[in-house]
Amino acid sequence: MKRTILTLSFFVAGATTVFAQKYITRTARISFNATAAGSPENIEAVNNEVANIVDGKTGDIIFQVPVKSFKFERALMQEHFNENYMESDKYPKADFKGNFGNIAELNFAKDGTYETKVAGKLTIHGVTNEVNVPGTVTVKGGSVLLKAKFKVKLQDYKIAIPGVVADKVAKEAVISLESSMTQK
Repeated sequence: MKRTILTLSFFVAGATTVFAQKYITRTARISFNATAAGSPENIEAVNNEVANIVDGKTGDIIFQVPVKSFKFERALMQEHFNENYMESDKYPKADFKGNFGNIAELNFAKDGTYETKVAGKLTIHGVTNEVNVPGTVTVKGGSVLLKAKFKVKLQDYKIAIPGVVADKVAKEAVISLESSMTQK
């Protein structure tokens, strides 16, 4: 009996230590702007329903993005985005799985701001590409804030832009993300 309790205690203590290294949110914010120069309309949207998890020990990072959760200024843009460009019924989510390149320099236990670069695989529209994304990690009071801004070429993800709107939609979308996570 004592042996079982002792073994269980070590397991719980070990799980708590490992679990304490995880930072999670389900309300990360990702926005994009794909407005072509000279376009009379802004082609931009925001998604506040992004799940994000970071393992502060290994440096692993994951984002899951429900594509239909992007909100546009105009409902018709949102409809075209989901039906014609992103084919959201066929490809309901985008995701990123990667790792901080400098995890040894990031201290999730100490308040501060750290420059970083994350390398990994970005999947959009059913197409996966390797990407390197520069960003910042800010640790404050046990919370972690990630910020990054990068460009994605639409053709790299087989997102076709019809000729009728080619002068309105940029060939590259500027992606901005902000994720405020708490320790779990």
